[in-house]
Amino acid sequence: MQTLYNSDSFTVVAFEMPATAGSGEAPRRQGGFEIVDKFARKEIFIQGAVAESFQQGVQALAAHGEPDVEALDDYIAGFTLLAQQPVLLH
Repeated sequence: MQTLYNSDSFTVVAFEMPATAGSGEAPRRQGGFEIVDKFARKEIFIQGAVAESFQQGVQALAAHGEPDVEALDDYIAGFTLLAQQPVLLH
């Protein structure tokens, strides 16, 4: 688990799990990203193709230089529209 991004609006944490392989298959990387919307107090965990798309989008933003917080927050907000899980504090 590694915090990748933390702003006033969002936190993004990467989860990396050991690779698994079925019989005759190449090992597949498992894991994903947890995105917490601090204002809506909701979170979403994305994995698979959605997580890859998210990562590629962030890399595209970074390819044009250091992205500003507003650009990253706007991009991340598109993924939090799917968030249903409320954030609970213990």
